[in-house]
Amino acid sequence: MREPALELSSPAGDEVRKTTCYMCACRCGINVHLRDGKVRYIEGNRDHPVNKGVLCAKGSAGIMQHYAPARLKAPLLRDGPRGSGKFREISWEEALETATRWLGDIRCSSPEKLAFFTGRDQSQSLTSFFAQNFGTPNYSAHGGFCSVNMAAAGIYTIGGAFWEFGAPDWDRTKLFVLFGVAEDHDSNPIKTGIAKVKKNGARFVSVNPVRTGYSAVADNWIGIRPGTDGLLILAVIHELLRTRKIDLDYLIRYTNAAWLVIRDEGAPDDGRFARDENGEPLVYDRAAGALTPAASAGREVSLSGSVALPDGRQAVPSFQLLAEKYLDERYAPEAAEKETGVAAETIRGLAREIARVAFEEEIVLDQPWTDMKGERHEQMIGRPVSFHAMRGISAHSNGFQTCRALHLLQVLIGSIDCPGGFRYKPPYPKPVDAHPRPHGRLVNVRPNTPLMGPHLGFPRGPEDLAISVEDGRANRIDKAFSWHAPLSAHGLMHMVISNAHAGDPYEIDTLFLYMANMAWNSSMNTRSVIEMLEDRDEETGDYKIPHIIYADAYNSEMVAYADLVFPDTTYLERHDCISLLDRPISEPESINDAIRWPVVEPDRDVRGFQSVLIDLAGRLKLPGFVDEAGEPLYRDYADYMVRHQRKPGIGPLAGWRGEDGTASGRGDANPEQIERYKENGAFFARHIPPEAQFFKHANADYQALAVEMGFFDKPSPVTFQLYCEVQQKFRLAALGHGEIQPPVMFRERLLEAFTPLPDWYQPLEEAAIDREEYPYHAITQRPAAMYHSWGSMNAWLRQIHTSNPMFVPGEICDEVGLKDGDWAWIISPHGRILVPVKRSEAVNSKTMWTWNAIGKRGGAWALDRQSPEVKKGFLLNHLINELLPPKGDGMRWSNSDPVTGQAAWYDLRVRVEKADPPPLGASEPRFDATGYRSNAAPEELRYGQEWET
Repeated sequence: MREPALELSSPAGDEVRKTTCYMCACRCGINVHLRDGKVRYIEGNRDHPVNKGVLCAKGSAGIMQHYAPARLKAPLLRDGPRGSGKFREISWEEALETATRWLGDIRCSSPEKLAFFTGRDQSQSLTSFFAQNFGTPNYSAHGGFCSVNMAAAGIYTIGGAFWEFGAPDWDRTKLFVLFGVAEDHDSNPIKTGIAKVKKNGARFVSVNPVRTGYSAVADNWIGIRPGTDGLLILAVIHELLRTRKIDLDYLIRYTNAAWLVIRDEGAPDDGRFARDENGEPLVYDRAAGALTPAASAGREVSLSGSVALPDGRQAVPSFQLLAEKYLDERYAPEAAEKETGVAAETIRGLAREIARVAFEEEIVLDQPWTDMKGERHEQMIGRPVSFHAMRGISAHSNGFQTCRALHLLQVLIGSIDCPGGFRYKPPYPKPVDAHPRPHGRLVNVRPNTPLMGPHLGFPRGPEDLAISVEDGRANRIDKAFSWHAPLSAHGLMHMVISNAHAGDPYEIDTLFLYMANMAWNSSMNTRSVIEMLEDRDEETGDYKIPHIIYADAYNSEMVAYADLVFPDTTYLERHDCISLLDRPISEPESINDAIRWPVVEPDRDVRGFQSVLIDLAGRLKLPGFVDEAGEPLYRDYADYMVRHQRKPGIGPLAGWRGEDGTASGRGDANPEQIERYKENGAFFARHIPPEAQFFKHANADYQALAVEMGFFDKPSPVTFQLYCEVQQKFRLAALGHGEIQPPVMFRERLLEAFTPLPDWYQPLEEAAIDREEYPYHAITQRPAAMYHSWGSMNAWLRQIHTSNPMFVPGEICDEVGLKDGDWAWIISPHGRILVPVKRSEAVNSKTMWTWNAIGKRGGAWALDRQSPEVKKGFLLNHLINELLPPKGDGMRWSNSDPVTGQAAWYDLRVRVEKADPPPLGASEPRFDATGYRSNAAPEELRYGQEWET
């Protein structure tokens, strides 16, 4: 058959504009080809440091995201009951006046009555700055229901984590182990990275209950039981310690392995580090035969043995505690096999392979470098074992300790920021002390007054909690930074509506949401959340949440429950700032940030949300947004991106600073800055010199560069925390020590969850229910073609996933009598769903799964009410509750990690019953269609026909 004659090099358009993709959170560089002022083609930017020209199908399909019928067209004011979808279009002036009135009233009286929470936005340095200057303690972004466990565990352990914080050394690694990563996560970098791993002949091991996507191309798949990854990792650590396959020199140089821990049971400092009069941790220096501050000690320090302190008490190196703990038989592979479902010999084999590659295939780079103690090294030594993990191990109620365990494993073999291992991305690593503490105590909240500091941060102990000291009551509406979740670095967005509805810890007036589909797939317990949004006070008839402001570009399910809607632009129509102050896109060898800019102009009455927020801040006369005369400081977000300075010389964008545009990192505002970014492909990159590319946590040249760029004001090296004293402080508080102690009902769980060395405990909901009644696990995976719910209005991507079956292991199918095409009831302690079934052998035998966020509610997203997503698609959310089963103590315990508040999406346990096919072939539960439609659902959606020849 003859191939058609194609003009492969003919121009796709008459102009190319370079910007940053937003079809997922990778933030790849793209070339947008325009013809006649319309988008005709999108391809990857080959010069961009993130994707280097690679673009996935989602990125190319951005055309249909931009032209989707689901786009909102104008500001909306509710004109009927919540949920009815009855709105009237209003002007921007009326919309902004309304919001100013609502928000202005509460700022003058009770600023905490504003709850401002954002979803998958990329402007958190702006949104948090708005909330801080408004004065409410109630702000956070989406991390609490995504992967805060990974981020927080990483910061507290190694000063960084995976994805935006760091990445494998794809070019040099010889063993890559992937834990719990969905198909769409960090997709282009991981896909290209795995391709390099394969090309270089390295081994790829995937640990995941489901064998799809990345796991399908792994050399070895370990089909683990959900929620047990931490125990598997600790069993590997057990084997490495038993066989003495750890890097002791690395531990002495870079960790707190030698720091002495006080052993004085019952004392208020038991389990804390012994310190000198200057507060410096002490080690026992064998060469000097004396206690010495860790920072000035040499390499001959003790890692075991009891030492007498000046006050006569005993202390031992933290490494001794670590070894004693993990050499216990309860962490042996045989013990782990019972919970994980992974054979003991498989666990031993994984440990052997990690040890073999780390210590028998080490990489040596002839690259001199100098450490923070001034010692010059002629070579860089690498342990070429790398790991990557995200939400799959994070979204459990034991996820913080699991993530800590994984970081601990990397440290023990010496594979952090070395050739072939995990590598930091600037501005990381950052020690905990380089991060802010959280601010949010109500005693410091005042009318018309900014909050005293940023909402989110990393507590150093109970003294940093946002609580009422006299009774321990939570001071934030989501109960972040309280005894419910002390280290909740990203807040608990999934608890906001439930707590506000219950008035626990207090009532709010206005819920302000951006890009957060909380009336559907972004909430646990979806039906109940909808009822909470609709619920009214029996006495007054007013809604229990009086005002809801929502901003989104599309007609999501949440729109119908808003009182006021701000229509956002698409990502091709607005300015955005991918900032080093926020969620950076650096690579291990380059410092990067980027922008988006309007490559096309909106054809609707919409505005970029960030510009709307700046306008609103000016009208409210918030400090930081107005001058001394009360006049707005910034025209719009683009102006803010260029002229705002968080501190002298440090602004949202790092590139082309200073009046002449020659400075980077630090420098005065440059009026031409955005133009320089546009000329450079919409990104900035500064190469890290070879001598500073590895061991950034202890590399003098990198630390000097970090100060020059403004990441720190002084060098801030990281000492890896094998033993986490912060967690021990909370245990001591639970034991009755210190000025700030938890109420009695919190003490037992603090003692269990806050072990200073990583541990594994049974997921909380699993421990609270009858596992025989609910014998199976149920989880979701995000498909490669969709990112959360964003692709559901995209005509091209919809052709890949229009509905989702429940993939059920063959063993369960045989037990229940299910075959492909059958229907089944999936039942949890909280609800039941009727779904179509598909048999699968590529999954843990006790785990069923489905694609995330495919099911849609009729009337939303401009979909036809009989579309497969509406009729047959379903959500697992209906089976999950934001609260744990009642304990009988009157408490509302969130279904979250007790350390960070991470939503425990993957702790779900279910049973399955075969069902008769529904008469209409529709899944259950069903919901009435929402009334508002931004556009009529088109019978046929076509694009590009005007260019057909």
